[in-house]
Amino acid sequence: MKKLVVLFLYVFVFGCLSANAEPQRPNVILFLVDDMGLMDTSVPMLADQDGKPKRYPLNEWYRTPNMERLAKQGVRFSQFYAQSVCSPTRASIMTGQNSARHRVTQFISPEKKNGGPKGWKWEGLTQMDVTLPLLLRKQGYHTIFAGKAHFAPIGFAGEDPKNLGFDINIAGCSFGQPGSYYGEDGYGNLNPKRKKRAVPGLEKYHKTDVFLSEAITLEAKDAIDQSLEKKKPFFLYMSHYAVHSPFNSDPRFAANYKDSEKTKNAQAYATLIEGIDKSLGDLMDHVADKGEAENTLILFVGDNGSDAPLGPVHGYSSSVPLRGKKGTYYEGGMRVPFIAGWAKPGKKNTFPIARDSLHNDQIGTVMDIYSTILETAGVKNPSDHVVDGVSLLKQFSGKRNPDRPNHFMCHFPHSHRSSYFTAFRQGDWKLIYHYKGKTKYELYNLGNDPFETKNLAESEPNKLKTMTKAMADRLKKEGALYPSTGDTVLKPEIPDLN
Repeated sequence: MKKLVVLFLYVFVFGCLSANAEPQRPNVILFLVDDMGLMDTSVPMLADQDGKPKRYPLNEWYRTPNMERLAKQGVRFSQFYAQSVCSPTRASIMTGQNSARHRVTQFISPEKKNGGPKGWKWEGLTQMDVTLPLLLRKQGYHTIFAGKAHFAPIGFAGEDPKNLGFDINIAGCSFGQPGSYYGEDGYGNLNPKRKKRAVPGLEKYHKTDVFLSEAITLEAKDAIDQSLEKKKPFFLYMSHYAVHSPFNSDPRFAANYKDSEKTKNAQAYATLIEGIDKSLGDLMDHVADKGEAENTLILFVGDNGSDAPLGPVHGYSSSVPLRGKKGTYYEGGMRVPFIAGWAKPGKKNTFPIARDSLHNDQIGTVMDIYSTILETAGVKNPSDHVVDGVSLLKQFSGKRNPDRPNHFMCHFPHSHRSSYFTAFRQGDWKLIYHYKGKTKYELYNLGNDPFETKNLAESEPNKLKTMTKAMADRLKKEGALYPSTGDTVLKPEIPDLN
């Protein structure tokens, strides 16, 4: 009888403790693809006038069944913005701040300081910065970095992601371009011509036929297992080197494109896309095998516009029907794919995500990823850390987000493919302000002209003035740095209508 009483008390107390225990916190996989633009997928990311997915020729060229799988069980954004080059986007994801505020406004050169205005943060992220993985780790998350880091130059603390809040670093370092994707080359380590950008830390795959995207995925799966063994929720920042050049063809998928009329580099690029799609599917399957799929949020995103070797820089080839590509101020340089979904929809999902739905009426940005993941994890942003993004959870559910700013700004006071510009979108209108050159203003109504074919700067003077003033106010609010000519700092000029 006494044993039964003791057993009853044990069950009762244990049950009460379990009922009052903290609910299981979701795992998060942030799946970031380098140089992947909006059209580099078989998932139709653009919408027609009725808000339904609309396919374009490039959607037929690429083969990405796992992106289709995630999109079918989640939500995709047709108007999701990143910075036009990689390091500014990566700093925005880590801090929740726009590039004008965090001042990593150009891609980071590993060996030297890139040119730019005095005070731009060429040294990248430091241990003094408030970062997403650091906040998550303080609240019990096991934080994993895998792939391309490119957070800081050689010799600076941010060169190693572990100095920025990650428990594990897989192949991350100062540079953003791999020496080689081939295991036979040791990912650059075994090839004298490629050694300058040799990927570190994957020695077990050297002299094998394991492609770089696959090696990073295998290591990420092992790191997830370590998290589960520790009984900790995990944050995996899965950051592929693909699909950045060199355009090494992934032999696993080369046969799918060999009969195409496209160039050798274009075919190789398509194999890189299919390789990261396989990685996405492998991770989804892995968390399912571990019984964690319903408790794992996946955010899939590109870091800047497409750099597909398909044609003109400022024209309509690599990102068609969007204009421009990586490094430009047009939509093809800044619009990127974004898909959010649970690895498996089910009763254990801690919040709802609309399924097979396409948002085309509200903007999303890379700055929002920081706030979104913090809210998912139940972690608060420090009160003294200013953020420019907002949580996307309301938009994930299919509801309109009243806190959603209707603007996006890409500030680039440097020389590159497109040089010395600020691109500012507010509502349907987009202003491109040129600090140097004969043309100072470009103005487009993206609602009527989504592919930027008609510059309205001369025909809409009132709107031009309104947009230029709004841009200047935003730049001032974020503490932007400006390009200069000699000793003259080039600040925005509001057009005079008189």
